[in-house]
Amino acid sequence: MTALTIFFCGTGSTKFDSQNPTYWNGELVSTLASHHGGREFAEWVVIDGPGTSNLQADELFTQSKDYGLSGTLFGKGWGENVQHAINIIKGKCDWEREKLTETEYNRLKAAGIPIEDVIVEGSWMWRKYNYGDRSVTQQKLQEQIIKTFRKDGIIPTKVNLVGWSRGGISCHMLANAMFKDSALKNIPVNIFAIDPVPGIGNFQEDKVKLNTNVKEYVGFYARDERSKGFSCVIPQTATGTRTHIYPMPGRHGTLVGNAAADGVSGPKALAEPGRIVRHFAEVCLQRWGVRLNKPLNLTQADLDNLRKTMVNDEAKYRLMHKYSYTYFTELDQGERYVSLGSKGVNFSAVKGTIYTPTTGLTTSVLDGAAYRSIC
Repeated sequence: MTALTIFFCGTGSTKFDSQNPTYWNGELVSTLASHHGGREFAEWVVIDGPGTSNLQADELFTQSKDYGLSGTLFGKGWGENVQHAINIIKGKCDWEREKLTETEYNRLKAAGIPIEDVIVEGSWMWRKYNYGDRSVTQQKLQEQIIKTFRKDGIIPTKVNLVGWSRGGISCHMLANAMFKDSALKNIPVNIFAIDPVPGIGNFQEDKVKLNTNVKEYVGFYARDERSKGFSCVIPQTATGTRTHIYPMPGRHGTLVGNAAADGVSGPKALAEPGRIVRHFAEVCLQRWGVRLNKPLNLTQADLDNLRKTMVNDEAKYRLMHKYSYTYFTELDQGERYVSLGSKGVNFSAVKGTIYTPTTGLTTSVLDGAAYRSIC
């Protein structure tokens, strides 16, 4: 039996953000991926977010391209990310990078590997360089890893999804794509989403609604985000899906480890929300069958102290309301505007018996009992 965990980075974020100084102790999604105790590709994979110039393009199991600014603004490229994830689940690529890049060619030449000299084509004004073919592609190597290390067959018996920002929405998209695929429809899916934000014009059904293959949904939402165009999604889940949603003080980036006072840049000032979200992400992943290295293992006393500190810092979190990633702030009547499924509502309206706890996004940070259902 194999539990496959797929980590979706947010817009502009990559697998290397575990070392990004913007996050005082590493960005959450990339850090969790780096701490996975299993075999990469067979048991876990991390996928860079839209707007990252597609640094992973040579390794994807489906062909993609650099969408540049349109990736940052509109999420272009996340469709290919989802298809790549589908192919990883199935253990079969639909595209391979067969040509060597200039970097690979120079590295092999410098190592003394006997390869053909670069071929120069075209006139001097329109010169092109052909660096030759790979003898074995990255995709074929990764396919072999999957075949070797997945137990009891290629198709995993469980899929766990973790994502932040558009990476959180990518979790929704992948779960729905799996439900539509006859080979993957019956695989149970668990989702841990951190402030899933699709961006303006991206509230289609596959991003805001989930099907019966999602067995558990855990979402943490940034209470103090006010950027225009940053409405987060609380998805419409199916009957029978265990759905847990929690508010957390701070801005969009605060929840994944940005501890700056403005949620963008600066010294460590408000680290508590990021630590709490990371702790519960680790708790959920371990409960879902994931082996993690270096978990925080916070005690109840640790959590109580973090919660008390957040309450004492309430005035600092309120100051975050004047900042915006998009220059404009929402006209919010004192609350963040969110998307409940496809319907826009105020933050505090999201509660009810379909959620555990029933207090939903009105849950007090001091209510330690509210988290027992995900422990």
